Amino acid sequence: MSVIAMILAGGEGPELSVLTALRSEAAVPFGGKYRIIDFALSNCVNSDIYDVAVLTQYQPRSLNEHIGVGRPWDLDRTTGGVRLLQPYQRAKGERGAWQEGTADALRFNLESIPATADEVLILAGDHIYIMDYRPLLVFHRSRQADVTIAVRQVPAYEAHRFGMIAADPDGRVVEYEEKPRRTRSTTASMGVYVFHRDVLINALTTGPGRRQHNLGREIIPTLVRAARVYAYPFQGYWADVGTIQAYYEAHMALLGETPALDLSAPGWVIHTRSEERPAVRLGAESQVERSLLCDGCQIEGTVINSVISPGVYVAAGAVVRNAIVMTDTTIEKDAVIDQAIIDKRVTVGEKTHIGAGEDNTPNLKWPERLNTGITVVGRRATIPPETTIGRNVVIFPHVTAADFPSQQIPSGQTVEKKSP
Repeated sequence: MSVIAMILAGGEGPELSVLTALRSEAAVPFGGKYRIIDFALSNCVNSDIYDVAVLTQYQPRSLNEHIGVGRPWDLDRTTGGVRLLQPYQRAKGERGAWQEGTADALRFNLESIPATADEVLILAGDHIYIMDYRPLLVFHRSRQADVTIAVRQVPAYEAHRFGMIAADPDGRVVEYEEKPRRTRSTTASMGVYVFHRDVLINALTTGPGRRQHNLGREIIPTLVRAARVYAYPFQGYWADVGTIQAYYEAHMALLGETPALDLSAPGWVIHTRSEERPAVRLGAESQVERSLLCDGCQIEGTVINSVISPGVYVAAGAVVRNAIVMTDTTIEKDAVIDQAIIDKRVTVGEKTHIGAGEDNTPNLKWPERLNTGITVVGRRATIPPETTIGRNVVIFPHVTAADFPSQQIPSGQTVEKKSP
């Protein structure tokens, strides 16, 4: 049977703060050398699915450049392969002239589903996991399901972040709630769906579905009542990294003695677009403990319990601890970074301290997003020398020394570009 995968990769991801100010959530770097979408793409090709459509919308440039024609994933094919489906505006006055949600993104691109496809595998482009989709497809066919939802158990306190499911003993879904405030279920949708092709098209184009915008909140609950919807239990590692805390924790989990997610498994390679860079260089006085270092790094200082992306420079006397530092960032002499996420091409000046002190005041602008002590620095920011920055601080992309109100940035503050 023929399968096409459609990856929903257009999310804005506001919970990731400045990491998604200039890119979609699916394009956010992860694990040093990867992007989040690499996991869905690699899962497809490792599962022998080579017909893949990527649906974009918000800030698609980084994603387009990263995927290109799909060569790193063996998706540069004349038949099938990867297609990047950009958003477009329908004719003036036509109902639903612009995409307003996941159901709209699929509805606008139904013509991209070939008539030969029996099933449509719909994937979120913003999750970190390794999954062979072939057993899921076998399960779906064996149940003669109209829709199958991959599910896993989550802690009860996280239920408000997911679509929560109740199923009967045979696995048939009897109830679905999208991000409920309270629920007795601990079974969460992973954002991985198998649809019978005709069921998906009918759900999006007939009846109430033709006016519905959201797949999880509207389309799925309707189908639970009207169609054969089953839950497929998944036991492996899976993380929705859509918040700063979840994103940070997923990186720290890579550093364990036995990582929950094994990125080095030879039988399941996570493919990505890689640049040709030299090997890691460690200076005579460098110290590295329990960290991941990528090609092109030059470490003269100390790196502890951190994930360091390609091309990062850590100068002598500098200390990076419990941090995520992205591509081509420069950390100058005697600087200290503690419990922070530093985006690409940031310059951290000499003797600057990021994540200083024990004051854990939540970010005043986004207290619900930054309240666990993690400071986030946006892409291409320049932090002046001898600056002390507390915890739960947000530094916007492209800020310069002139944008800093002082050399003391207390916990919970935000530094943005000054108006011209």
